[in-house]
This record gives sequence, structure tokens and C-alpha cells, in this order.
Amino acid sequence: MNRDELKTILPHREPMLLVDEAAVGEDGIARGSYTVRGDEYFLDGHFPGNPIVPGVIQCEMAAQTCCVLFADKVKGSTPLFAGINKVRFRRQVKPGERIDFECTPVREVGPFCFAKVRGSVNGSVCVEGEFSFALMK
Repeated sequence: MNRDELKTILPHREPMLLVDEAAVGEDGIARGSYTVRGDEYFLDGHFPGNPIVPGVIQCEMAAQTCCVLFADKVKGSTPLFAGINKVRFRRQVKPGERIDFECTPVREVGPFCFAKVRGSVNGSVCVEGEFSFALMK
């Protein structure tokens, strides 16, 4: 799915739509990516002269990729973080780099969805953790 197709699932819009493409593979894993252009609002003050993608933004990018896993439930809902667990940041992410995400579903319980996430740049892990979401109608 490209950005326009993702907008049919995600309620996010610019400047908070933070995934360029995403899809669920035959293995049931969602894969998505975002290329950091360098002109994003979150880089302006983080840090002047040495822009680095904030960890919370990396988590949001991964979460938006996760929404593709639960597309049928996400459509018409607002996906809200319910928990962010065991998150680790392994490297900095800079302008010009592409972050590739893999999101593996763990379970679904009512309106709650759980997934493991991993983001990497050129094969080097930058973020990983466990996320849970509440899908609110």
C-alpha cells in the first residue's frame, strides 16, 4: 500500500502520517518503511545542526505500520497506544535514511491488539519493542 491507500485505513494525515508504504506478507508480518527527508517538523529542534529522529517518532512510525496488521479492525476506528513495552533504541536515525519496519502480530483480545515491532536502517536495528493498541470506535 502506498500513502494514499494507507489513508483508507489510517486516520492519520500529514504531518503525522509517518509511513510511506506498508503491506502484510504471506507470512502474516507487516512490513513498512519511511524515508526521512530531512524537512520533517520533528527534526527542527531535535537537534539543531545534528538532526536525529526522536525515539517516540520511531515508535509512531512502527505503530502506523502495525495498523496494517489489523486493517479490518482499524478501519473506522481510532487506534490508540495502550502500552509500549520493552522498547530499545539501538542506533540513531538521520535524514536521508530509510527505516524499514517489521511488525508481527501477537494476539487480539476484544478491541485490543498486540504486536512485536522492529525497525532497522540498512539491516541495523534502530528500534524494537512490544506494542499494544486499543481500537476505539
